[in-house]
Amino acid sequence: MPENIIQIDQHMLETRLDRLVTQKVTEILNAMLDAEADEIAGASRYERSGGWKAYRADHYERRITAKAGTLELKVPKLKGALFESAVVERYRRRGESVEEALIDMYLAGVSTRQVDDISQ
Repeated sequence: MPENIIQIDQHMLETRLDRLVTQKVTEILNAMLDAEADEIAGASRYERSGGWKAYRADHYERRITAKAGTLELKVPKLKGALFESAVVERYRRRGESVEEALIDMYLAGVSTRQVDDISQ
């Protein structure tokens, strides 16, 4: 028998994968929000051009709960135009899949305490 046996800590692997997925989904959504802001403003961040429709005025942070975990997004602020994103709905705090799972648990008769424990 070979003496070099590789053992994998399943819990550690899952935790790292979860963090990696959450990080990558957050990065992708932030890039999409920046691209939308560039399109609305008519110029990219720090770009100097005469064809501006609006300009950037920093961002605000927003948390959204999704299947990938809690995502911390940086939503751009614009001066001179209203920023409405097609990526993230206004006032949405949870992804639709999370809301559907909560409704399914309620309809299945899971107690509210268990639903709270699961959602945490």
